[in-house]
Amino acid sequence: MLDTYVRPALQQWFVDPVARGLTRWSWMKPNYVTLFSGALGVLAAIGIYAGWAWLAVGSLWLSGYFDVLDGTVARLTQQSSAQGAVLDILMDRLVEFSCVLALFAVDPIHRGFWAILMLGSILLCITSFLVVGVFTENETEKGFYYSPGLMERAEAFVFFSFMIVFPGLFTPLAILFTLLVAWTAWRRTSQFMRQAARKTNN
Repeated sequence: MLDTYVRPALQQWFVDPVARGLTRWSWMKPNYVTLFSGALGVLAAIGIYAGWAWLAVGSLWLSGYFDVLDGTVARLTQQSSAQGAVLDILMDRLVEFSCVLALFAVDPIHRGFWAILMLGSILLCITSFLVVGVFTENETEKGFYYSPGLMERAEAFVFFSFMIVFPGLFTPLAILFTLLVAWTAWRRTSQFMRQAARKTNN
């Protein structure tokens, strides 16, 4: 949801200028940016486990920034590809899993159940996202159809950040995160089902 409102300004002022600068280097490939995004996400997870809250939060949001940057570099250099889209999705899941794993590892006894619920909701949500993307005609500049929802990466990063900075609020935040992500999966799927039914009836 935040992506819908924040992305245009972020893209114009902070992403496009940097992407144009990176394209001046002939050796720069979009996949390098994608891999760097994944590495920053893993660094964030290390920071979470080590108790370095601000390193964790900073690395997490830098990871998100480079995740936006890679697609822009790909478009500017005309290097968009199916391989890049697959790598991007894999790195996104690596970052999310690493962060949830690290949040769990901080206090596995008290956080274990809630961390499993968080991962389960993410699994349902990304499954709905990918399945709807596969069966919906893509008319966007992305590698496949992108179906927005209430809980996307920006919202997940907001939750992770609060969990890192305010560890005492982990449980209520984890419950709310799980409910919102599961609702996003249900909402996306139900909308697709209704649209598919209308097309069938027509």
